[in-house]
Amino acid sequence: MTTQKIYTQHENNKEWISDLAFYKDGLKVMGKRLEEIVSKNTSKEILAQAEHFQNQFIIQKDQIDQINHIINLDNDLIEKEINKNNVAVDRRSIEDHTALREQMKSFENIYKSLKVEFNTFLSKWM
Repeated sequence: MTTQKIYTQHENNKEWISDLAFYKDGLKVMGKRLEEIVSKNTSKEILAQAEHFQNQFIIQKDQIDQINHIINLDNDLIEKEINKNNVAVDRRSIEDHTALREQMKSFENIYKSLKVEFNTFLSKWM
């Protein structure tokens, strides 16, 4: 079992929540750009690709919500640990949230790939 300082883990959670909000905004922007493309082009090829991207945006928004929920649960655990004994909190460690870190990395990689794929689509049709 690996451990991490409580403060560090809480800072990770805050950073991830902020990152996820940024990614969610990015998905909204991509969704609006997709709407622009579809409103100007109604070919079957574009509509099929648009449906693909729309589905991916929905999936990624759902992932963001799920990860946010997990982070909030982790924050609850941190708070409980602090409330058990709030002495020397800055020096105490708790079990590292390795699975959450991996899930966040995985999401970021998928998001970046989706963004590259979408930008390639935009460059072709704009």
